[in-house]
Amino acid sequence: MKSPPASRRELDEVVVNIELTLASIVQGVALTFLAENASEVVSHGPVTAWPYVAVSFLIILLFWARACIHTLTLIRWPLEFVHNFFYFACALVEVLAFHHIRNPFMWFTLNAVFAVFVWALFIHDLRIIRQRTKDSTGDSSFRLYAIVLADQWANIRFVVPVALIVNLASAVAIKLFPDFFIEHHGHLALVALQGLGLLGNLIYIIRSFTRITPLISAAREEWRDDLEEGI
Repeated sequence: MKSPPASRRELDEVVVNIELTLASIVQGVALTFLAENASEVVSHGPVTAWPYVAVSFLIILLFWARACIHTLTLIRWPLEFVHNFFYFACALVEVLAFHHIRNPFMWFTLNAVFAVFVWALFIHDLRIIRQRTKDSTGDSSFRLYAIVLADQWANIRFVVPVALIVNLASAVAIKLFPDFFIEHHGHLALVALQGLGLLGNLIYIIRSFTRITPLISAAREEWRDDLEEGI
C-alpha cells in the first residue's frame, strides 16, 4: 500500500527546518573560523585587532538573525536553491574576512565584497516576497508582507549601499594614507563606525521582529486555513 502524498503544510515545515538548519550551520562554521583567529589575536595580539573580533561577531549575529526572520516570514515549499546558494557564498566571504582581522585594508575590502553578495541576496529575495504576497489570503498576511517589502527596499536602496560605500571608502583611505590609518591606528575609528552601524541594525531587527511576531503567527495560520480549504 502506497503512503499518501505529503501535504503542502508538511512540505512547508520541511523546507523551514532545512532553511533554519542551513543558516545556523553556515554561521556556525563562520563562528568556528572566527574563534580560531580570535584566539590567535588574544594570545599574540595585536590589541588593535580586538575590535575586529567584536565586529565579526556582530556580523554573524546580524546575518543569522536576518536569515531566521526571513525563513519564518517567507519560506514555503518548494526549496529556493539560489537563495540558499547565496548563504554559502556570503559565509565564504565572511570566513575570508575573519582571516584578515589583523589586516585592516583586506578586512574592509572583503567586507565590501560581502556587502555586494548581501545586496544581491536582498534583490533576489524580492521575487520570494512577491510570491508570498500572491499566497496571502487574509489581512494579517497582507500587513506582514507590506512591512517585509518596505524593509527589503530600505535595505536595497539605503542600508546595504551605505555599508558598501563605507567599506570601500575605508579600504581606499587606508591604502592612500597608511601612515595615519595604520601607523597611527586611525583604522580603529573606521572599525568603530562599522561596529556602531552593525549594532544599530541588530537592535532594529530585534525590535522589528518583536513587533511582527503576532503577524507571522497569524499569517502562517491563514496559510494553513487556505490549504485546508483546498483539501
